Amino acid sequence: MITLPKEARQQAIASIERYFRENMEEKIGNVAAAGLLGFFLEEIGPAIYNQAVSDVQERLRARIDEIDIEVHEDEFGYWAKYAKARKNR
Repeated sequence: MITLPKEARQQAIASIERYFRENMEEKIGNVAAAGLLGFFLEEIGPAIYNQAVSDVQERLRARIDEIDIEVHEDEFGYWAKYAKARKNR
């Protein structure tokens, strides 16, 4: 189960209470909002977490591909460089 730090949990509960106050026909109490938050964290939280991990993996793969381009060195270039230097003399 995904857990939130105490302060984030309190802010989330207050946000749920406010959402109900401003958008629903009935209010939701603090205990009910905490229960709803717990349900969302347990039921939906893992899907969000898994998507975030997938997004990070994709970004890391792209960065690794960029590193290969940035640090790539051509192999066996001595003779080509030597021939070019001789031509320029």
